[in-house]
Amino acid sequence: MDYVEGRDVILEQRFAEGKLDRLRDLAAELVRLKVRVIVTTSSQATHAAQQATRTIPIVMALGGDPVAAGFVASLARPGGNITGLTNLSQDLSGKRVELLKETIPKLSRVSVLLDPTVVPLAPPLRETEAAARGLGLQLQSVEVRAPGDFEKAFQAAKDGKAEALIVFPSSLLNNHRTSIASLAVKYKLPAIYATSESVEAGGLMSYGPSYPEMGRRAAVYVDKILKGTEPSDLPVEQPMKFEFIINLKTAKQIGLTIPPNVLVRADKVIR
Repeated sequence: MDYVEGRDVILEQRFAEGKLDRLRDLAAELVRLKVRVIVTTSSQATHAAQQATRTIPIVMALGGDPVAAGFVASLARPGGNITGLTNLSQDLSGKRVELLKETIPKLSRVSVLLDPTVVPLAPPLRETEAAARGLGLQLQSVEVRAPGDFEKAFQAAKDGKAEALIVFPSSLLNNHRTSIASLAVKYKLPAIYATSESVEAGGLMSYGPSYPEMGRRAAVYVDKILKGTEPSDLPVEQPMKFEFIINLKTAKQIGLTIPPNVLVRADKVIR
């Protein structure tokens, strides 16, 4: 069925506008409106929705490991009112480390830029650390909790002699992706991101699932739930399509030459 907004469905959209402390109130507001389904686009939003209701179905359009976060009992059998998609960010973390090393063969020290409020943070961090050890890289973490922390974090990475940067996915860092990309250029730190939007905003590289495709798949979950399927009967879906994107304009700005063997593997190149 093709839904027509205003005739078949009414969309109640709420945006935290980068202020994550608003998520709980926004979720509670949707519950008071007695919506039939809540769609979330981050683990923080899913957590807020979970706290607001245990009965209204929640569809994750984006998010990390829902089992580790306590959103579902298992991917195959969610067991509650939450289902949807996982971007499996922790399983992709090692791949991002490998791509950085292939791009910069002499790489030895890498910083991880992260928001410590992300749930769950430990699994992707462990995966990144394990991949770094396997490649003989030294890893350091720099934390940000607000936009005012960005410049200090990049300075800390430079002071720690970092030669590249891995930007962990979070609502905070995605909402301010243009600022993060600009700082990476300013400090001449080759950076790899989880989302293509960050590369389009001036970041160097990204590797991760196709987020537009995940959005389309989330709509399928909503359709099934509106037609009567219980969220507990809908297994959490893992992404099937992954994208590697390179911004050559950014590479030129920081004086980095992308090796041909890396460039040829890109699904999209911004020139």
